[in-house]
Amino acid sequence: MIILPVTLTAAGLAALLNIWIANRVGRVRGQEKVSIGDGGNTRLIAAMRAHSNYVEYTPFVLVLLGLIEMAAGSPWWLWLVAIVYLVGRVAHALGMTTDNPLKLRLVGTVVTLLTLAGLGIYAITLPHLDAPHAVIVNEG
Repeated sequence: MIILPVTLTAAGLAALLNIWIANRVGRVRGQEKVSIGDGGNTRLIAAMRAHSNYVEYTPFVLVLLGLIEMAAGSPWWLWLVAIVYLVGRVAHALGMTTDNPLKLRLVGTVVTLLTLAGLGIYAITLPHLDAPHAVIVNEG
């Protein structure tokens, strides 16, 4: 059995964060009395976009975390990346639904994009590094 502690912890926290963000959408729906769609309501549109944006990026980050963890183990920096990413997503969700969204939203966006780019680049280079722990399967 393979246990991926970083990925499992991040995925569990990401699931709980998803519930929190979705609940915020539901709360705005109730306050604005819009049961289906966005009703053209800017508060609801912002809350829905915060949730949609979260579910657009988080699966990629979790997949990359898992694949990197499988290939390289569970180094301390991978824990840090997962934590920083999730904190950035909280900042983004709050920034999308506050009166002065620019700072929190910007922080969340930058953290998200840097995390995704960093993990993506590392995933591309990892198989080509001279790492004694890497097992490269080459069929053919």
